[in-house]
Amino acid sequence: MMQSARPGVALAFAVMSMVDLRLAAGVSAVGEWFYVIDTSTLRICPYEEGLATVMGNFQHKVPVLVNGSPSLHVDVCPRTILERVVTSAKRDASVEFLVGFETEFILLKSTRPIGGAHEHLYAACNGLLTGSVESRILREISDSLIGGGIDVSMYHPEAAPGQYELITGPLPPLQAADALVYTRETITNVAAKHGMRATFAPRIYAHMPGNGAHIHISVHSTKGQVKTPARMASFEESFLAGVLKHAKAIPAVTLPLPASYQRMTDGVWSGGTYICWGTDNRETPIRLTNLESPLSRNFEVRFVDATSNPYLALAMILGTGAHGIKHSEPLAAKDLNGLLSAAQMTPEDRVAFGITERFPLTWDAAREAFARDELSEDILGKSVVSHYLSVQELMAASLESEADEEKKATKLVECF
Repeated sequence: MMQSARPGVALAFAVMSMVDLRLAAGVSAVGEWFYVIDTSTLRICPYEEGLATVMGNFQHKVPVLVNGSPSLHVDVCPRTILERVVTSAKRDASVEFLVGFETEFILLKSTRPIGGAHEHLYAACNGLLTGSVESRILREISDSLIGGGIDVSMYHPEAAPGQYELITGPLPPLQAADALVYTRETITNVAAKHGMRATFAPRIYAHMPGNGAHIHISVHSTKGQVKTPARMASFEESFLAGVLKHAKAIPAVTLPLPASYQRMTDGVWSGGTYICWGTDNRETPIRLTNLESPLSRNFEVRFVDATSNPYLALAMILGTGAHGIKHSEPLAAKDLNGLLSAAQMTPEDRVAFGITERFPLTWDAAREAFARDELSEDILGKSVVSHYLSVQELMAASLESEADEEKKATKLVECF
């Protein structure tokens, strides 16, 4: 296969629309795409001898006419969508991006019943005791990622039983999303190698924090616009304004399941439910970090979890931000950097800070906001929006089918 000018494998149309062997509406068993591998993404998997991974793009087997011109691109391919958004941002808004991810996960001794690997306090040393299975797992995960070419900034125990966080370094958006998929696969496989189940499920303990997948994004001008210390550049402000303006439409992609909304509440450091931003404020959905440093200044987008597709999540966030830059969107919301969170403020104080809307509080409301915002179709494509909603409806129905809450939670952690 690798000797071919276009190496890849044929896959059924249905693979992008199947949940529990059931097909989303409007999809049948007929038809194939060609999954063309991107050899530049080839990475070894040090945790198992002879194993490697490679990413790719869905393409048509032969060119089809699109607006009168032949094309191989498949409109629902997530990597192709993100590539298009990044290219458009550079062309239309004169910006490029660097992206890093925080990956939170929980190590489970069992899923039936659900049992965390280890009780520990947030960031406590006893969460990674020398010689413990948890310590061996995290060390092998880190070593494997580094061996596969991923920059690991740090890892540490989180707050819930068996919960850990691993942070990887910044890359261009497509490479960052590829690296995240590789990171999650590495975590899952190394945990299994040591007899554990790693889950990225949004929230499995009602009394403890859940798992997020926070995204750090820095914005860089391709026209030589200079960043200065202690103040955002105009294009950074417009990026932030664009994301905030369309923030109600984004959670359908970044928080795609009913279970996602059990994590996104006020007062638990998940980012809260009010659409706002703040410098180093972890109770805002978008946190501005490293304001003083032009080189490392970035936005931490906190309303994301690991049940989302990272390519589509990035496409929506970067697409709305680039739209804000292109149209010089003014930043109306003020920096929420005081002692009170938006949820703790009076309605009058929130208005004074430009905080006038909340995120959708339910899965249904998020889907409605996503479908209603015309920019969703502009960024992802009209057919992608309708197809995405159909597939996610099938996924939600599958995960919510159990009446028993314990069985429902087990199904969630075994899927994610």
